[in-house]
Amino acid sequence: MTVPGTAQGDGESYTGPPPTARYGAPPQVPGVLPGLHRPLPPGAPGAWGPWPSPGAPGPVPWPLGPVPMPPGPHTHLAGPPPWAGPPPWGGPPPWALPTPLPHDVPTPFLLVMRSRTWRWWQPLLGLFLFAVVYTVGAFAVVFAGALAVVSRGEVDLGFTDLTDPVTLLITNLSLVVAIPVVWLCWVAAHQMGIGWSSSVIGRLRWDLFRAYVPLALLTLGAGILVQLLLGVAFDDGAEVSGPVRSFAALVLLVLLTTPLQSAAEEYVFRGYLSQAIAAWIGRERAGALVAGVLTAALFSLAHLPGDLLLFLDRFAFGLAASAVVWLTGGLEAAIVLHAVNNVLVFLLAGALGEGVQTDASVTGWSGLLVVVLDVLAMAAFVLLVRRSVARRPPAVLTRAQDLRPPPIGAAPR
Repeated sequence: MTVPGTAQGDGESYTGPPPTARYGAPPQVPGVLPGLHRPLPPGAPGAWGPWPSPGAPGPVPWPLGPVPMPPGPHTHLAGPPPWAGPPPWGGPPPWALPTPLPHDVPTPFLLVMRSRTWRWWQPLLGLFLFAVVYTVGAFAVVFAGALAVVSRGEVDLGFTDLTDPVTLLITNLSLVVAIPVVWLCWVAAHQMGIGWSSSVIGRLRWDLFRAYVPLALLTLGAGILVQLLLGVAFDDGAEVSGPVRSFAALVLLVLLTTPLQSAAEEYVFRGYLSQAIAAWIGRERAGALVAGVLTAALFSLAHLPGDLLLFLDRFAFGLAASAVVWLTGGLEAAIVLHAVNNVLVFLLAGALGEGVQTDASVTGWSGLLVVVLDVLAMAAFVLLVRRSVARRPPAVLTRAQDLRPPPIGAAPR
């Protein structure tokens, strides 16, 4: 179809109704944008005028071709139009956003709780939460273990022989429950990541485990060996009776669960409890000293010592663990000290028989000598860790991000 007065492709003239356009409207030519091109004045070439009668010459057609854009910026063509809103799915999720570090200044491990959002009552809330949740978790483990023992037809529910694999498993699992409970306290009471319960870098440093395990095997192994020899020499009732029943199962459970049990006790005493005490004091050296003494006493009492010598032995162990925590800025060395000691004790007790004493429970001068040997072995481990720290110092302060507003009148940081 052509405009009025123009010829069709076959030479015939258009005789139908005129196009549906208002009189005097701008030409409807491809490429013409309404509002950007002025309409042609009446009578100009290509302008619409009164519809001619059939057979009369029509208006000159508008020359087709590209229409230039008006001057000005057209940046919206390179991206979404300016009227477009945010994407329907919103912004990135909260866990994908970078979170600021919790400390404005570098902080030692025992003062990690004193973060940017520190409040004095937070450790109290955490300790209360730990007491409630851990009691429930430990009771559930012991109750399930008692049901398993009864189902086997056994009636001895004393759980006193730790060389029995079932008793050892139930005891260790009831203590391992403390690890996730401590993590819960950090999240709920302090709004901080669970890694701050481990070290100043927010996680366990596995390279320190590889460095300190040989030191613990050397020092504690020598001390326990001498202790066993003294136990056989001074105790008339002690005798080597050979491996206990289910020794293979005992070895497997010791290697799998005893390191976790040792780590759980360190997370509680040298971790959360020591950090809470030091945070209340607020000074690094004074907090480390008070926390070390108090947690060592509580650690020894928690093991129900039968006499003063055994209390002193456990107390010295707690002091040694606190010392290596302060030296290294984390729990790794203390976990190694605790785990190696317990693994060696249980393996030797299972291999030599129940009649051999593997701790300082012997009395008199022999018991005092055993405690002295334990203290010397633990002191040697602390000294070797200190020497290792001097050669290859680990991180002992947290990374910091100072978000404090500058003082009035000070230049911006």
